[in-house]
Amino acid sequence: MSGYRKLGRKTAHRKTMLRNLVTDLFREERISTTEHRAKETRKQAEKMITLAKKNTLHARRKVLSYIYDEDVVFKLFDEIAPKYEDRNGGYTRILKLGPRTGDNAEVVFLELV
Repeated sequence: MSGYRKLGRKTAHRKTMLRNLVTDLFREERISTTEHRAKETRKQAEKMITLAKKNTLHARRKVLSYIYDEDVVFKLFDEIAPKYEDRNGGYTRILKLGPRTGDNAEVVFLELV
């Protein structure tokens, strides 16, 4: 295994989709998506929270290079990251909802703990 799922998308589409999912997760604090997308989104979201916990200019610029919405970045650094200051990972949780009608894909909630 190469360490990530291709999710049936070309590289540019997959990266853009994951960026949008991470941005929506931080904006809404809970999103509904398929299980495989949630697992990939979780990896990126936890990296962003770990960077935000450092609260340095370099960390802020790295997060801004991944998340394009500045309001979401401010929320991440000012509200979300301080909640996890003494936590060493496991910032997100996946709750299974069941199969989706139509294509029978497993649908889950991805939320911040």
